[in-house]
Amino acid sequence: MKELEKSRETYEGIVIPGELEGRVMEAVQSSRKKRARKLSQRRRSRVYRWAAGIAAALTVVTTIGLNTSEAFAVEMQNLPVIGDLARILTIRSYEKTEGDTQIQAEIPGVDLGENGRELSQEVNAQIEKMTAQYEREALQRAEEYHQAFIETGGTQEEWAEHDIRIHVWYEIKNQTEDVLSFVVKGTESWTSAYAEIRYYNLDLKSNDFLTLADFLGADFIEKANASIKAQIEERTQAGESFFTAEEGGFETITEDSSFYVNDRGNPVIVFEKYSIAPGAAGEIEFEII
Repeated sequence: MKELEKSRETYEGIVIPGELEGRVMEAVQSSRKKRARKLSQRRRSRVYRWAAGIAAALTVVTTIGLNTSEAFAVEMQNLPVIGDLARILTIRSYEKTEGDTQIQAEIPGVDLGENGRELSQEVNAQIEKMTAQYEREALQRAEEYHQAFIETGGTQEEWAEHDIRIHVWYEIKNQTEDVLSFVVKGTESWTSAYAEIRYYNLDLKSNDFLTLADFLGADFIEKANASIKAQIEERTQAGESFFTAEEGGFETITEDSSFYVNDRGNPVIVFEKYSIAPGAAGEIEFEII
């Protein structure tokens, strides 16, 4: 068990390179423009050096865990599996306290088999960067909120009643032999203004990112806009509230609009809270058929 704990500490201690953000954004943008299926050797080697360390540490943890813990073995057997090779799993799960703030996290990772190794590394690097950055920034916001609360006359006893919590987790939207669609979320109990939500839609046949154009064709923007406007009109008549154009309501989607794939295999475009409707409506979704 000491070896297992050491392996886990090694994995959790991996430092994310500062230049990773640029590489991640480059990868996302190129994939959304129907980039070539084979990534260039240069970018592949740059990403691999960092991501391979995570994969190696995770392999050690998994191997030792299976050999030393029956509970760990049962957990691995129950992991969601897509087809014969691809899977999504919780690679880190923890609860901790930083100052007065409680943090609960379930960090996912994907393993798409040998043929999907490059895509796995890309996705896992993005998730690791996103969740680590979100946790740091959420802790800073909580500390700033605490300081402002005390400076404006609040007491430490009153502050304790706020029960500040940071939560990072993921939800699987769809998993088949062809598609894996999931979302990674970060939220803070005291505010909804800084939630971090990232959708991932993976083509398991071509080992690439799925785009709205893959579902709707080259004129996906026009098709999606027409569908969304029609649905807004129907839902408004049914009693839902949406911002008007003058209030900053819906105008158009873009190639970067968030979406997931539902269990019918259709893209569902998601708008952030407050973006096209009052906050009470939460996230707004439109299935595009």
